[in-house]
Amino acid sequence: MTTASGWRNLPPLAGLCSYDDALREGMSVDRCVCWMKRHHYLLVRLHQIFTARITAEPVYELKTAFSLHSYLCAEHASAFRQRVGELREPPLGLEVVPHAGLERLCDEVLCAPSHVELTLGLYECIVPALVDSLKKYMIKTNLLADAPSFRVTRFCLLEMEDVAAFGRQAVACLVDERSREKLAPWLQLLRNCLAEAEGVSGCDLPIETDAGHSPDEEPADESRSLSLKVQPHFSKTPFVYDPVPQRDERFQDSFNAGVNPEAFLYDERFAPRDKTLMMFYKRMREIDVPEMMASILFQTPDKPWKYYRDMSRQLWDEARHAMLGEVGFVHLGIDWSRIPINFTWSRNLNTQLKPWERHAVLFFIEQGLMPRTGKRFEWEVGLASGIPLAGLFQDFDWADEVLHAQIGREWYVKEFGDLNEAMSYGDRCWSQVLSHWRSYLDEGLTAHRNWWPEIYRAACQKWGVIPDPVALEFATTYESTRADLKQIR
Repeated sequence: MTTASGWRNLPPLAGLCSYDDALREGMSVDRCVCWMKRHHYLLVRLHQIFTARITAEPVYELKTAFSLHSYLCAEHASAFRQRVGELREPPLGLEVVPHAGLERLCDEVLCAPSHVELTLGLYECIVPALVDSLKKYMIKTNLLADAPSFRVTRFCLLEMEDVAAFGRQAVACLVDERSREKLAPWLQLLRNCLAEAEGVSGCDLPIETDAGHSPDEEPADESRSLSLKVQPHFSKTPFVYDPVPQRDERFQDSFNAGVNPEAFLYDERFAPRDKTLMMFYKRMREIDVPEMMASILFQTPDKPWKYYRDMSRQLWDEARHAMLGEVGFVHLGIDWSRIPINFTWSRNLNTQLKPWERHAVLFFIEQGLMPRTGKRFEWEVGLASGIPLAGLFQDFDWADEVLHAQIGREWYVKEFGDLNEAMSYGDRCWSQVLSHWRSYLDEGLTAHRNWWPEIYRAACQKWGVIPDPVALEFATTYESTRADLKQIR
C-alpha cells in the first residue's frame, strides 16, 4: 500500500481513484475491448428481446417495463460502441457473435413461450449475469488508465441494477413454485449456455472442467469456429414476431371506437377542465404507439445503430405518455379499466401496412402535432384547466413530441429529401388503413358503447361540480373520422 498523497492531502488523481487503484495492473486494451464487446452483445440482444415482446405481451406493466428496458439497453449499447471505437479497434467487429453460448442463451429467452419463461430468462439469468460481469470489469480494470471505460460501465451498471430490481419483483409476482420446478431444466440449460461461453467475460471457468482462462489471460480468438454442446429447447423453433397487440383482462372492449376524444378536445363549447379527462384518455391510449413502433424496429433490419437507439427513445416516451394518462386517472380516483382503451390503431397498422408505411403514418401524425393547434394547444388546455398535473404532463408531452418530430426528420424525411412529399406519403399510407368500424360492430366484437357520460359524471363527482349538460351529451365516434379529424374515405 503506497503512502503517497496529494498536496496538503488533497485527493490525488483528480479524485478518480487512489494511488493503490492506479497501481493495479489491470487489463490490456485488447482484453478490455474483448470484454466490452460481450457486454455490447448482450445489451443489443436484450434490446432485441424486449422490443420483440412488447406488442404481443398482454400485461400492461410488462409492456411498459419492456419499453423502458429496451431503451436503456439501446443507450448503453451505444455507449459501449463508442468506447470500443476509441480503443484502436476499426473495424469494430461489433456485429460478430462473441460466442455461440451467448447466442443460444439469448435465442432461448427470445423464444420463451409466455411471460413466465420470459421473465425468468431475462431477469434471473441474462440481466443478473450482465450485472455481475459489469461489476467484475470495474474491479479488474485499471481505474486511471481505463477511466473512460470504467465510466461507461459504471453508468450501465447503475441502470441495469434498476432493471434487475424490477425483474426480481416481476418474477416474484408471476412465477409460482410449480412453474419454477417445471422450468428448472430449462433454467439449467441457460446456465450451461453461460458456462460454455465461460461467462459473460469469457474468463469464467466452465462447468465440470478445470480448463479455461485465468482472469488475467487473454481470451481465445473469438472468430474461431465454435462448437456448442448445449442443445436448443424453445429455440428449436425460430422466433416469429407477432404483430397483433394483446391486452390483459383489465382492458375491456378494446375494439370500441365509440368516442372520438379529438372531436371533444377541439370543440370550443367545452371547458378546459372537462377536456383534461379526454387528454388523460388520449395519453393512456398511447400504449398503442409502442405496440406499433416495436413492429417497425423488429421488422426493419440493417439500419445504423443510432436508428434503433433514437426510435427506442421515442417508443419509450410513448409508453411513458401512457403512464401519464394512467396517473391522471389515479389522480381523479377513476378506475381506468372502466374505460375501453382502444387498440385498433396499432392492430390495423401492424396488420395492414409494411414497416416503412407504418413509419410514414407515425411521422405524419407527429408532424401534425407541431402547429399551435397540436401539442401547444393541449398544454394551454392543461394550464387553463385548474389541474396543475394536467398542465405539467402536457408540458413534457409537448417537449417529447418535438423531439419525436426531429427523429422523424432524421430517419424518415431524409429518404424523401422533401418534407411536403414525406407528409403526403404518410397521409396516403394512413388513408389506406381500413378502420373496420362497421365490421367490428357487425361481427359482435364491440357495440362501440359511448363510455364518456359515465366517466364524465365520475370526474364531476370528484371535482364536486354539476356536469355540463352539453358535454354530457357528447357522442361523436370514429365511424367516419380519423384522429386528425379528417374524413375516412
